[in-house]
Amino acid sequence: MERILFIVPPYITYESLVNPEFNERIVKKGSKSLGSIVMDMPIGLLSLSAYIKNKTKVEVKLLDFNVILCKTKSFDYKSFKQMFKEVLSNDVWVNYEPTIIGISTLFASSFHSTLDIADEARKLYKKSLIICGGGIPANMYKEIFKTNKSIDAICFGEGEKPLLKLLQSDNKKEYLQKSSSWITRNKTKSEKYEYDFIEDLDEIPLLDYDLLDLSDYSGTSVLSLFHLSSKNSNFSTMTSRGCPHHCTFCASHTVHGRKMRYYSIERIKEDFKALKEKYSATSLTILDDHFMSNKKRVFEILNILRELGLKPSFPNSLALYALDREMLMALKSVGMDHLTLSVESGSERVLKEIMHKPLRPSIVDQVISLCRELGIATDVAILIGLPGETKNDIEEARKYFKTIRPNWFRFSAATPLVGSRMFEICEEKGYLKDDYLKCDFKKPIIETEEFTPDYIKEITYFLNLELNYVLNSDYQLGNYSTALSGFENAIKVRDDHAFAFYYAAKCCEKLNKIEKYHEYRKRFYDIYKTSGFWKEKIEAFNLPPLPTLEHDPARH
Repeated sequence: MERILFIVPPYITYESLVNPEFNERIVKKGSKSLGSIVMDMPIGLLSLSAYIKNKTKVEVKLLDFNVILCKTKSFDYKSFKQMFKEVLSNDVWVNYEPTIIGISTLFASSFHSTLDIADEARKLYKKSLIICGGGIPANMYKEIFKTNKSIDAICFGEGEKPLLKLLQSDNKKEYLQKSSSWITRNKTKSEKYEYDFIEDLDEIPLLDYDLLDLSDYSGTSVLSLFHLSSKNSNFSTMTSRGCPHHCTFCASHTVHGRKMRYYSIERIKEDFKALKEKYSATSLTILDDHFMSNKKRVFEILNILRELGLKPSFPNSLALYALDREMLMALKSVGMDHLTLSVESGSERVLKEIMHKPLRPSIVDQVISLCRELGIATDVAILIGLPGETKNDIEEARKYFKTIRPNWFRFSAATPLVGSRMFEICEEKGYLKDDYLKCDFKKPIIETEEFTPDYIKEITYFLNLELNYVLNSDYQLGNYSTALSGFENAIKVRDDHAFAFYYAAKCCEKLNKIEKYHEYRKRFYDIYKTSGFWKEKIEAFNLPPLPTLEHDPARH
């Protein structure tokens, strides 16, 4: 029987882990401040496992290095490669003797880790077939095979059917050479690779959640980015694949295609019911790329969630043009009290001509206003620094953002995802000024005739401080408890965030929480006195002094 070991590489680079920058989330490990890892259930691998187990006899195990990094109490490795060697040589995996090792790579920041994992696995498991899948290997197969001799093949697109056919083949290496859904070192010059999609997603059994220790994914889910609950009873899932839109910054189509494919409503109900009854699920993280592609279908799914008492979340955002009052009320009826809105830009020119995103700013106004009226909190996601964007566009967007009232803004530097049109433009025009394999949404690397990476890093952080703190919508509207919650969440991920302490103190003053006011005020001034970085920011915004209130223990 074949024994497969699926491996998920770290979503973060070693440098970002051990030396997080000022604009990155951190977590304390002993005396060290390390970059924070946000992860979710690897549902692609859970789908692969469920599908092949249903079709053939195979044993499957999963190793997620993000889980290891999140669970470790200290991190003393000199490199990720050292960690990979130690973990892969553990008796658990040596005794398992995997015949196939499959590495799933979703992000550019995992590229070098993928190669290192493959190299260490090859040394330890000389007879194993080592394969890779995901958007990064599928789009970077030439770079991989040019520098790495350990990887045998890369899957082109989704992997359920290609992996099953590989398992069923009598001669696996011969099959890999002949199949148009697998890329090998000998076929890198070919451009005739083909997707082998499952058209009817009902063919995939319930995802293989038994492959996971469910407690490993508690508290580190993508939901934590938005300060939402991510307890053990939360499960990640998808109800469709594909997206017909042509947003220049997106690369999802290189794996899932642009044609929409769906699970049937009957099957969705069956799966959701199983998650509740078998795993005691209370909430679901739905990771569809385009959940709103069919509004009638959305209402049917929301009815199922309501009947089962399951609360959904949509961290990938929902298409704003579909969020009318009826839809928002339906979302509210299933417990949706928080929405992520992928607005991306406040400039109509950038949205239309550069991003090719089907959205107008006027729709954003309407959705945010309706959400406030219905008691739904909103996080607005913004991308700054696309090729073709100008400083005037950014200033226009800034002025627009001051007119809308979300609960929070999420500012990110535009990142050239491999496989996206944006990446192609950057390559064509020579805009990539650093290693794009190390960049993420906090580390810009695009330099155009209009701006440098340093400018984009500074302007995104300036906008964050201005709109989330100085001009915080909830504080301006007198919603001090809600504003305080946002500032305290910021403190949880950056315990040196001077602006978070300053405005948390101001909220506590308004709420008559005097003891907390004293605590936050003291912490603010401690940071101001010891941090040149924050001193500069505080003086740039000319923050007024926090008053010394009566009975302030700091006076004695």
